[in-house]
Amino acid sequence: MAMASSLASPLHIKTSSKQPSAHFPGVAPCVPRNLQLPSMKFTARPSSSPALVIVGSAASTVGAEPQSGTATSAKLLPFRVGHGFDLHRLEPGYPLIIGGINIPHDRGCEAHSDGDVLLHCVVDAILGALGLPDIGQIFPDTDPKWKGAASSVFMEEAVRLMHEAGYELGNLDATLILQRPKLSPHKEAIRANLCKLLGADPSVVNLKAKTHEKVDSLGENRSIAAHTVVLLFRK
Repeated sequence: MAMASSLASPLHIKTSSKQPSAHFPGVAPCVPRNLQLPSMKFTARPSSSPALVIVGSAASTVGAEPQSGTATSAKLLPFRVGHGFDLHRLEPGYPLIIGGINIPHDRGCEAHSDGDVLLHCVVDAILGALGLPDIGQIFPDTDPKWKGAASSVFMEEAVRLMHEAGYELGNLDATLILQRPKLSPHKEAIRANLCKLLGADPSVVNLKAKTHEKVDSLGENRSIAAHTVVLLFRK
């Protein structure tokens, strides 16, 4: 009965806020360490900010902070990039005008204006870089006044808009795609006239010509196309 009495009595256990430690012969006691994990902080960048900057500190804090002088309009951007594309059907009875130069050929571009695929493409690239509507919206083919118009008129307006927005041409790279005729004899004349219309140094205007390996309408001499990329920078 004495044993039962002792079992029924409450047990008194001493507790301590200190962490328990184990002691083994020849082994140094374990000392708890206060480890601090690196903290991570991300700050959302406003959509109008021109760039994302990643910064770090000794505490391994990572943050994405907007740069000062956040752009609120197109004019605040240091540079802008635009891409233009155009394609025209080739038909007998029309002149083939490329970059303002009349190229001898048995067919030309069927279009509302003079059908200059290169100048149309360059105009669209500049307008695109400026964030403006495309050439078809500014010079609609439903307007009789543009019937048979020289595409140099469209170029002059695009260049005017570029300067008005506070930009200059950084450089231009254009590619013409057609199966015939060969453009090698005419490339320099085309490029020179393009530089004149843009008011640009020849060193910043590049022109390439490719065939389409006799594939689809381009390769079958039924159409002509052009791609252009422009870089504009603030004055």
